[in-house]
Amino acid sequence: MLKINKIDAGYGGIRALKNVSLEVGDGELVALIGANGAGKSTLLNTISGMVPLRSGTIEYNGVKISSLAPHKIVQMGVIQIPEGRLVFAGMSVKENLEVGCYLRHDKKEIAEAYEQVYNLFPILKERNKQMAGTLSGGEQQMMAIARGLMSKPSILLMDEPSLGLSPVLVEHVAETIDHIRKQKIAILLVEQNARMALRLADRGYVLQVGEMVMTGTGKELLRHPDVRKAYLGI
Repeated sequence: MLKINKIDAGYGGIRALKNVSLEVGDGELVALIGANGAGKSTLLNTISGMVPLRSGTIEYNGVKISSLAPHKIVQMGVIQIPEGRLVFAGMSVKENLEVGCYLRHDKKEIAEAYEQVYNLFPILKERNKQMAGTLSGGEQQMMAIARGLMSKPSILLMDEPSLGLSPVLVEHVAETIDHIRKQKIAILLVEQNARMALRLADRGYVLQVGEMVMTGTGKELLRHPDVRKAYLGI
């Protein structure tokens, strides 16, 4: 579904990604772990068209998307849930969700999408008129995920969905991600919580200072001594 082949990308004179390759199959959950500054968010932003590609190719369902504008990539079903949630604080929950489906026009499908996300996150239905900026961190993360789902994704790029949440809410986010995966939506999951990410993942990659240094199934990486020492504190 998503194929990244030997890409270089960065900001200004900084080469943040160096010869990076990665694949996500149809309906697959792939985890990307690494230390702060490794280039994980840069990789997601490059896929989404927000960071220019310097070399290499990015293909989605066999189509090169490297030179497309971000909104064109969204139209293809590639949806990013950004780090830090980035909600529209002065808009209501319902209005934030409406932003997620700005490219959709079928009123029946949009109504069904609202129902689906409200079933997944009942608290959002209770608070649909509440200003997003007044929600708790956990509720804002639920809304950010729901907003992404409103876009009818075929693949979700999730950037640190557990960031800043309590252990109880982290587990709730993990359950939500697993539920989404069961809906046959592919997921590329960037996470500092390596244990959670690899436990959920079909496969995983380790990014280190802009370079891919390791790959394997989620279970294989959980058992790997280097991963255990560097990212699991074992």
